[in-house]
Amino acid sequence: MRSDVPSLRLLGRPLPALGHARMYVCGITPYDTTHLGHARTFVWADVAAQVLRHAGNAVEVCRNVTDVDDVLTRAARHAGSPYDSFAAVQQFYFEQDMAALGVHPVTYQPRAHTHVREVVMLAGALLDLGRAYEREGAVYFRGSDVPGRAGLDERAARELLEEFADEPGDPLEDDPFDIAVWRPSRDGEPAWPSPWSPGRPGWHAECAAMAMATFGPALDLHAGGADLRFPHHAYEAALAEALTGVRPFARSWMHVGVVRKDGAKMAKSTGNLVFASDLLRDHPSPVIRLALLSRPWAQEWDYDPADLTAAASRLDRLHTAAGRSSTSSSMSTSADEAATAALLDDLDVNTALNIAEQEGGRTARTVLNVLALA
Repeated sequence: MRSDVPSLRLLGRPLPALGHARMYVCGITPYDTTHLGHARTFVWADVAAQVLRHAGNAVEVCRNVTDVDDVLTRAARHAGSPYDSFAAVQQFYFEQDMAALGVHPVTYQPRAHTHVREVVMLAGALLDLGRAYEREGAVYFRGSDVPGRAGLDERAARELLEEFADEPGDPLEDDPFDIAVWRPSRDGEPAWPSPWSPGRPGWHAECAAMAMATFGPALDLHAGGADLRFPHHAYEAALAEALTGVRPFARSWMHVGVVRKDGAKMAKSTGNLVFASDLLRDHPSPVIRLALLSRPWAQEWDYDPADLTAAASRLDRLHTAAGRSSTSSSMSTSADEAATAALLDDLDVNTALNIAEQEGGRTARTVLNVLALA
């Protein structure tokens, strides 16, 4: 471990200063257009990677694409398109939105359909270890301890499993908190060969397989939406740890707060989506990006169009500050260090921007560049 590289602290816990960071970002299921809830997660993850790089770390970012999923299959069928073609088109639109919002290209972008073999290997290994069992063509992971490890009681865990369609009442399961690593496919669903059935991977197993195939048994930082904390991230980590025996699977977690509108979580089911592409037609990209960063990353954000107006005004002030001279070289160096310290302290963007606006000059230009707001 290198001691000369500053450490990023998230929620009071330091990410070890290794000089090299492996970051996994839970990506999209490409069945719909990018809304602000998606955008906020990926912009904040991008900021974390850029701050780590600014502090002197080499950062590799893996952001997966979950292109094998029952929701995607239904959306493709409704559109009259093969699931893989439909997913590729939606991914193209997503990547356009990410580029427009200043999100930097990632190092790796694995797709679930290219990692089915790894899920089959994961299922087989868990069976050999006694951590899974096979029943009627499906392979189930023994997950009775996962809710407790996630700090949830049985009732809360069951409600979340049902919300994410993990079927806690499946009669084939030994325990309501067991989850499918592999499941047989029905007619019209994507299917791949396996020792147990022509089938498809379970959602949590896909991410575990893609993360381990990319980075090995452990990560330095895992980012994703706060709504994925349980069951998805909890089971992803449990699957990986059961396979490798390495704990923790992720040294640090970054669960970005969800976006709300009209008092409800932004989601297709509630019909309250605000699409990034719509906002990009009427607002400069840095304004939208700054609005997404206007609240601390772990907090929920109740979106209001007035946030964009406020972000535009603040960005004008920051650009004006960047264009003026710093007061002195020594004071500028001190301001640079203070702004960097703020960013390393739980990604305190607001404090860093306040310092940049007050000091101006080089400090403002540096902060704007790190946050991709220039």
